[in-house]
Amino acid sequence: MLRLSSPLPSTGPGSARRPKLLFLVTEDWYFCSHRLPVARAAREHGFEVVVATRVRAHGEQIREEGFALRPIAWRRRGDGLLGAIRAIMAIAGLYRAERPDIVHHVALKPVLFGGLARRLAFPHAADAPASVDSVMGLGSSFSGMTTAARLRRRPLGMALRLAAGSGRGWVVAQNPEDRAALAGFGIDPKQIALIRGSGVDITRFVPLPDPDGGTMTVALVSRMLRDKGVLEAAAAIRRLRARGLPIHLLLVGPTDPDNANSLTAETLRSLAAEPGIDWLGPVSDVRTVWRRAAIAVLPSTYGEGVPKALLEAAACGRPLVAADVPGCREAVHPGETGLLVPPHDVDAIADAIAALAADPARRAAMGRAGRALIECHFTDEIVARDTLALYRTALVERSGFPVSREKPGKKSVSGAKSTE
Repeated sequence: MLRLSSPLPSTGPGSARRPKLLFLVTEDWYFCSHRLPVARAAREHGFEVVVATRVRAHGEQIREEGFALRPIAWRRRGDGLLGAIRAIMAIAGLYRAERPDIVHHVALKPVLFGGLARRLAFPHAADAPASVDSVMGLGSSFSGMTTAARLRRRPLGMALRLAAGSGRGWVVAQNPEDRAALAGFGIDPKQIALIRGSGVDITRFVPLPDPDGGTMTVALVSRMLRDKGVLEAAAAIRRLRARGLPIHLLLVGPTDPDNANSLTAETLRSLAAEPGIDWLGPVSDVRTVWRRAAIAVLPSTYGEGVPKALLEAAACGRPLVAADVPGCREAVHPGETGLLVPPHDVDAIADAIAALAADPARRAAMGRAGRALIECHFTDEIVARDTLALYRTALVERSGFPVSREKPGKKSVSGAKSTE
């Protein structure tokens, strides 16, 4: 069991109740895939856990964990102004009813909506719960170079500063570039913690032998979005096969109708009709993919947080080919755990895949190095430990006891040295 360095502080004078932790997450599947280990660790350490999210297929799993489930009627995108106002008011009502001690907003929309709802629900700062705002990657809204992205950047930055930069809580970045960007938006650097990724269960994701067979298989595991580089990966495979290299691509993941960058099922079926490309759709156990594929590829065209798919592939001993963008750089140390390529550069993707396909010894060495990196810095136990330490600090600060804040980047919240 994970252990905090000291007991949880009391939630009030003479109070013996457990501190209440409320997660605000866009989708139930995302909570289960990215936040479940942290929530379990919090439960084991005495927290009452409440999960507020859009409920689709994972509500029963959340309830079976012993967590209270509060459905939220929203989508990750496309609510419109009136829908956004309704969602913020509903969240504010939920916060008033639940009166949590900590709210943990996970990803950009919950950070923005939840932060504003928290201000509405508790106009007096002394009554407000502590907040932990996890920015899971600033994405194309902040890193895109299109005119539309540049026009969005300033108002989004202002909204993020208003919602998250209240000075009564923490903002969590997953990579140094996002941390610097958050500071650039005006959020106090002392308020920003660096916790890399969502963690990997290294007892479940274990090193796998190199797949047998004469055809080299690579896999791209993600939602099927243009921004994930799906089309670039497919184009790279076409070029490799045109060179006579028998390389096969597995596209693994669902479409995402809530995302404007989602590829359609028709487009993906068209890709899968081409020689050397298969679209598997969502896969319940991604380890079956890494038993088939010798190389992981993720040529994202924008910054990530820290892609969980790359971390899981590295834990299975697979070398990585990824775009040279924030987040991917955390998992791919060039020449050690994989290869970085320029975004949108199909030739570079093809050359990187070809180089690894031709060199099994290099693949094996990168796989070992990737596994070691995961064990040292990216396990779910490390992420849960650091997040729990953050919760404890937030509770202590909320109860009125001063706590010094380490300068971000020098140490992690748990006191371990940063890998930066």
